[in-house]
Amino acid sequence: MADKDKSRRYWSIIPPMPAPALVAIAQQAEERGVHGIFSPQVYGPPFIPLASAAAVTERVQLASGIAIAAVRSPFETAMAAIDLDRISMGRFVLGLGTSVHAWTQGVFGTPHYKPVSHLRETVAAVRHIISGAHKGLEPFEGEYYSAHFRELQPSEPPVRENIPIWIAALRAALVRLAGETADGLIGHPMWSVEWSLEQMKPEFEAAVAKAGRQVSDIEVNLWPWVAPNTNEAEAIDDARPTMAFYGGVKQYEPFFEAHGFLDVARKLQEGVQRGDYKSVAHLVPDEMVKTFVAVGEPDKVRERIEPLWGFADSLCPVPPVYALGPEKLALYSEMLAQTFYA
Repeated sequence: MADKDKSRRYWSIIPPMPAPALVAIAQQAEERGVHGIFSPQVYGPPFIPLASAAAVTERVQLASGIAIAAVRSPFETAMAAIDLDRISMGRFVLGLGTSVHAWTQGVFGTPHYKPVSHLRETVAAVRHIISGAHKGLEPFEGEYYSAHFRELQPSEPPVRENIPIWIAALRAALVRLAGETADGLIGHPMWSVEWSLEQMKPEFEAAVAKAGRQVSDIEVNLWPWVAPNTNEAEAIDDARPTMAFYGGVKQYEPFFEAHGFLDVARKLQEGVQRGDYKSVAHLVPDEMVKTFVAVGEPDKVRERIEPLWGFADSLCPVPPVYALGPEKLALYSEMLAQTFYA
């Protein structure tokens, strides 16, 4: 873990964007010594920007952060992982998560499923396919995915038969799943520093021990919200829409209740459920922002998240970018670089 290994590995995020900007940001991240680049799935699959970044970089790791497991077949997920690992010449990490039912069922239209059971099965199916598609596959029989593969034509051998799979988690059940089965754990950006260390770290370590594994064999990658800005009041205001977006997710109610913000979360749901989280951003109190986001001068931001290195092997500091315009996005991108990568 990072308390034994003092090297600081930082990741960054790259969303879909016009090619010139994407190329410049990916290459700049590599030049600055960023260890890896994530691309998230909000609507479209995360693999497209990653493939573009892979073609113009040589060293930086590339990961889906995350790919929503339920919105595509495990076979397609496995093939996308093989393709990206080939394009990047062995630099890809498959980050998988569940998202929430309001998104997977209400937007993507997936059938009802049990998130933890489905993700466990997806990991098993993806590993089965990646390791054997070039040799011929035995049937896979699961609750959510079954395939006989009888007419599957053997593919080209993958660059790696064991592509790392990291599981993203908000609550304890998925933390335990990562500890039991995954190659890595991705902590949700909404984890406060205290929640990470006092709640999630013990859950993770207990799950790893129960599975007879070693903590050192599993990468822990945490995503703290950060808004480095010499004007702290401005940073707090800039972060309110992001807190409204996440705070208004009904499925997250128990999480916000545990942090003392249940009443606020229920008010925020009114905006989120009508598709207008921005209209309720003003309801997010300063205390809620400062609970989940490290704000203020760069030194203060670094000091706030420093304890996370007692749990994390790597960090992906995330600016609260929801509803921010191009100028603010550029500001936080540069402040992020000065605070962590310089």
